[in-house]
Amino acid sequence: MAPGRLRRLNRLLVESLREDLADLYPESRATTLGDPRRRHSRQNLLNRLTAGMRAPECAMVIAETDSLMGCAFGFSVRGDGSWWLGFDGILPRSVGHLTVSGSVFAFADVMIWPHPRDRELARCVQERLLTDHQTLLEVTLVDRTDCQALAALCSWGWLDIGERRRPLGATTFRTLVLPLEGLVTMPADGGLRGN
Repeated sequence: MAPGRLRRLNRLLVESLREDLADLYPESRATTLGDPRRRHSRQNLLNRLTAGMRAPECAMVIAETDSLMGCAFGFSVRGDGSWWLGFDGILPRSVGHLTVSGSVFAFADVMIWPHPRDRELARCVQERLLTDHQTLLEVTLVDRTDCQALAALCSWGWLDIGERRRPLGATTFRTLVLPLEGLVTMPADGGLRGN
């Protein structure tokens, strides 16, 4: 299931694909047609796209052939540390330093049309999005009950550093980081360190 092409979108192109992306979101979450969460999921994505595309240095990569097959999107984390509000525990010192220096990119989501090889495509789209940025650390949040997503990301090299609850949110997320290979490592004591 190799994409015909991977393409990075600017804000204007994302806006023109909003409805297609909103259709893709519940499909990528494998909800059934009668599931009332489909409408909520669609609106959830539209809200997240609106907020995400306002962020500085937001980015989206899509996979397509004659139609949209999937996408990944994210944004640069502001250096003021506000992204880490709600983190439970002690944030590794190097994560704080990288945040302040503007070297962290938040991987917001990946959405792929259901297919037996969708994990391969998801990884391909994710890698293209993350290689387009000059950051030292990528970070993402995954609902702690989403065992499939957690397993996939960990198999791709993401490291689980703790839990985070969004302000005013009821969901608890696992916080995962993907250090740039060779620059940041995870020692046995669990704290990230720069080389």
